[in-house]
Amino acid sequence: MEKQVVIGSDHAGFELKEKMIAYLKANHYHVEDFGTNSPDSVDYPDFAHPVANAIENGNAPLGILICGSGVGVCITANKHVGIRAALAWTKEVATLGRQHNDANIVCLPARFIDESEAKGIIDAFLNTEFEGGRHATRVGKMQC
Repeated sequence: MEKQVVIGSDHAGFELKEKMIAYLKANHYHVEDFGTNSPDSVDYPDFAHPVANAIENGNAPLGILICGSGVGVCITANKHVGIRAALAWTKEVATLGRQHNDANIVCLPARFIDESEAKGIIDAFLNTEFEGGRHATRVGKMQC
């Protein structure tokens, strides 16, 4: 059975997004790409909101967002109810985001990581389960 993930980026993350889509598809993921579709300058919220909406509405279990620093898309996604977007620049940070925070979107800083690091971060994120337990209590206190 094919696994599903949604992805989006701004212009700064476009090149890395395209490489990650190819990587994910080669690893048997169904990938829904919410753009952008070129390196031309765009506004990151226009792509972060559709990714967050897909997860918020139950149309996808996990998402990936990419911009220059990862911060803009992370802030935008976290405005959505039920979204827990985590900015990750290492595999370890991505793993902890899933294990302890039940993150459902990973945000990548395209200007600060290379393709190999991005693959490791995505693999860690997608292959780590939420631990629950004491972490579930904390996650339950996040929503305003």
